[in-house]
Amino acid sequence: MTTARNPRSGDGDRAGSPRRRSRVGAATPRRSRPPVPARPAWVPLRRPAPQASPALVLPLVFAGAAVVTLGCWAGPASTTGVAGWLAWAGRLTGLLAGYACAVLLGLMARVPALDRGVGADRLARWHAAGGRLTLGLAAVHMLFATAAHVARSGAGVLEGTLGLILHGPAILAATAGLAILTAVGVVSARAVRRRMRYETWHYLHFLTYGAVYLAFAHQLTGPDFSGDPVTTTFWQALYAGVAAALAWYRFLTPVRRALRHRLRVAGVRLESPTVVSVYVTGRRLDELGAEPGQFFRWRFLAPGMWWSANPYSLSAPANPRFLRITVKAVGDHSRALARLRPGVRVWAEGPYGALTAARRRGPRVLLIGGGVGISPLRTLFETLPGEVTLVYMARRDEELVLRDELDAIAAARGATVHYTVDDLTATTTGHTVPLTGRSLRTLIPGLADHDVYLCGPEGMTAAARHALRRAGVPSRRVHLERFDF
Repeated sequence: MTTARNPRSGDGDRAGSPRRRSRVGAATPRRSRPPVPARPAWVPLRRPAPQASPALVLPLVFAGAAVVTLGCWAGPASTTGVAGWLAWAGRLTGLLAGYACAVLLGLMARVPALDRGVGADRLARWHAAGGRLTLGLAAVHMLFATAAHVARSGAGVLEGTLGLILHGPAILAATAGLAILTAVGVVSARAVRRRMRYETWHYLHFLTYGAVYLAFAHQLTGPDFSGDPVTTTFWQALYAGVAAALAWYRFLTPVRRALRHRLRVAGVRLESPTVVSVYVTGRRLDELGAEPGQFFRWRFLAPGMWWSANPYSLSAPANPRFLRITVKAVGDHSRALARLRPGVRVWAEGPYGALTAARRRGPRVLLIGGGVGISPLRTLFETLPGEVTLVYMARRDEELVLRDELDAIAAARGATVHYTVDDLTATTTGHTVPLTGRSLRTLIPGLADHDVYLCGPEGMTAAARHALRRAGVPSRRVHLERFDF
């Protein structure tokens, strides 16, 4: 571990670590010399967009579920017989499944207020959990509705089921929609998804739009909508609003921004044998409103890459001249970035993410980054006001990318950066810090009073969260955003 401190501050290195200014991992040009970051100073380009708090969003979702099922709860007083109770249960679960479909699509509509306030990773987790719940509700609805029909008609189970599916009001289309949703749910299971390319999984999810469309007509045939124009209008407005948000934010906005900003690759810079920085220029970049810590979904219109949009964080604060991402080659898309040529057109969806200064609760901040996870933390290290400390962890020296920039930022603002590597047999850095509560408390005095931002591999962030908990840092002060969704 080594500690870089502003020489003018008069502070020595902590924990007896030697001061080193190794150039291991320093950036070298590739093909063209892209623009370089300006001095370590940043001014917000415009007022941040409104944000929706998670504490507000979830209660609204549950309140909506209560409203859409309000009429259903008056049913038990007049319900009699087994068939009546089965029909009532089918009615309730059907309403909840239909409402959940609208909520699931709304969560993934990439509405800026939701994305900035809740965070893309948390929205994705809500979406995944809600998807499992929706499939369960839809299956139970189908089971209860079929059982009620069989009980009332007196037909056999197989005959009654086939008759309901083939001749019931829009039930055949709804059954097809449920089959599609089930198939998407299967490929979204972790064990299955790990065997698929991200792009394949991503585009299969578009089938959910068709599945919901197939089921919508059947929803309006329920007893809660028959002869009730108010309820029917509300339901149609709910789905129309979600459809409008999806069309605007997921499809029209990327096209509109691509035409307005005209983003192009300015150059590619090799940061280490496996890490590159891509510089992107364009028009009116100040209008993007990107905050330090945020990311875009990048689509490079180069052969073999145009059909994939992957999330990469900004590794330098956005400015009117250029945007920069720093990416490690871990898949086909990220490896192809090193072969990009200047002039390639770029579509960037965003900015997204809630790992920003808005999460900070106090004046003291600790940033813990691992490997190329330093990208969003590098922007926060430069721009967060107050007392900021950075702990940068890697396996080897060459994985400590952007080190020269981090040293320059530390010197300019009087901040502290600790470098720590695992492989002590081939390092010039000198020391390693075990990721334990005791080690972090020793390294960072007053750690429990810090806000902590985490970004790195899943194993590192899990270990860091455990260590921070043991060190007495409240969970509300630990902020992270994951891309494994």
